[in-house]
Amino acid sequence: MPNANEDNPSALSQVQRRAVSELLRVSPVADDLARRFQEAGFSLALVGGSVRDALLGRLGNDLDFTTEARPEDVLKIIRPWADSVWEVGIAFGTVGCQKQGRGGAADQNFQIEVTTYRSEAYDRTSRKPEVSYGDSIEEDLVRRDFTVNAMAVALPEKEFIDPHGGLEDLAEQVLRTPGTPEDSFSDDPLRMMRAARFAAQLDFEVAPEVVAAMTAMAERIEIVSAERVRDELNKLLLSGNPRKGLALLVDSGLAAYVLPELPELRLESDEHHRHKDVYEHSLTVLEQAIDLEEDGPDLVLRLAALLHDIGKPKTRRFEEDGRVSFHHHEVVGAKLTKKRMTALKYSNDMVKDVTKLVELHLRFHGYGTGEWTDSAVRRYVRDAGPLLERLHKLTRSDCTTRNKRKANVLSRAYDGLEERIAQLQDQEELDSIRPDLDGNQIMEILGVTPGPVIGEAYKFLLELRLENGPMEHEAAVAALKEWWAAQ
Repeated sequence: MPNANEDNPSALSQVQRRAVSELLRVSPVADDLARRFQEAGFSLALVGGSVRDALLGRLGNDLDFTTEARPEDVLKIIRPWADSVWEVGIAFGTVGCQKQGRGGAADQNFQIEVTTYRSEAYDRTSRKPEVSYGDSIEEDLVRRDFTVNAMAVALPEKEFIDPHGGLEDLAEQVLRTPGTPEDSFSDDPLRMMRAARFAAQLDFEVAPEVVAAMTAMAERIEIVSAERVRDELNKLLLSGNPRKGLALLVDSGLAAYVLPELPELRLESDEHHRHKDVYEHSLTVLEQAIDLEEDGPDLVLRLAALLHDIGKPKTRRFEEDGRVSFHHHEVVGAKLTKKRMTALKYSNDMVKDVTKLVELHLRFHGYGTGEWTDSAVRRYVRDAGPLLERLHKLTRSDCTTRNKRKANVLSRAYDGLEERIAQLQDQEELDSIRPDLDGNQIMEILGVTPGPVIGEAYKFLLELRLENGPMEHEAAVAALKEWWAAQ
């Protein structure tokens, strides 16, 4: 295992102790697999993120290995040993499997991937990288994205392999590339987004030369498929410090290609027209929304918080009294959100949910801070539907004023709204508001057959239900007949 570095002995000795502890936990499974590779005439090493996480004291049950064995040989070794095997990544040299084994004091399920030494690179026009296999671990490590991911531990002898100084970079919490960043990003432009993602996940700094290369080569990201870009963006957003990664995307110019609506929030200001920095506000709303999460990271909420104001640049107006207005920016923002998320190949359900939250994020303010009517509360709950709890969090997060009195007034007003919702929930089934008469009853009462008129009658009764609350059967019948007579 690594020896302490004379320049920073305390940091590296801490890293060393953590790594030994983590590797001892997974040794029974890792060593067993390594011996099987040895018996077949191949070597095996724990590699990349697994080594990095072991050194950080956060190694989970997902283990990454590398070997000179070709995928067909890997399958022959793993199949008799693993509990289950999958070949989804075999075209890129990766074989996956699951194995239950001793991990610390108890049996655990390990998700394992074994990848043949390889190098991959994009040409200037293709969106698919070309993969070629290698014969040495040094060749494999030099093609990896960052030095902290270019370390390995040869098994079962536990020999630490670090040809690019990843251990020191890990101790210094800095992201560098094994070779020149220009060569690295030319081979795989997605690594530029991975720099931002790892900065957010690990809270590391990105080396100046890496940032410079990202800035100079930002346009190169366009060669990467939307799906790969989306997946990196998701990992960044779900990290512990997404502001850090997003700021790097914007500052380097990458965001202009993958999420152009974000840098556009940096509205230019002048001495006559002062207004809130929408970009900084959006990042703050994201952080405040994260603080309200209860069951782990919520990608829908985080995307809505980040994108909720993207309609402002297109709706900004300078009023005669010197104020700046953004009328209907929630409507415009919802359309832009749908367009961007669709371009990034998000699922239809996720596009629908995030777009709805962006569209509704101002609804609370539309009613002012006065007493809400029962009708207004019903419509608020009906329109939010299953997104109501997320809308609560988004609306509360959207208050970033430094004026404590104003913030307290808004918070109390929203407390009041939530109390009203709870009260009405007890009295009525707000989660599933329906008319007091169903389609069959409407047809029977009006003496009509199925057709458009049933939908119109249903809509009328729903509006009546939202406005007045539940109605007695006789009252609903009378209202329907009165509506029908007027048609």
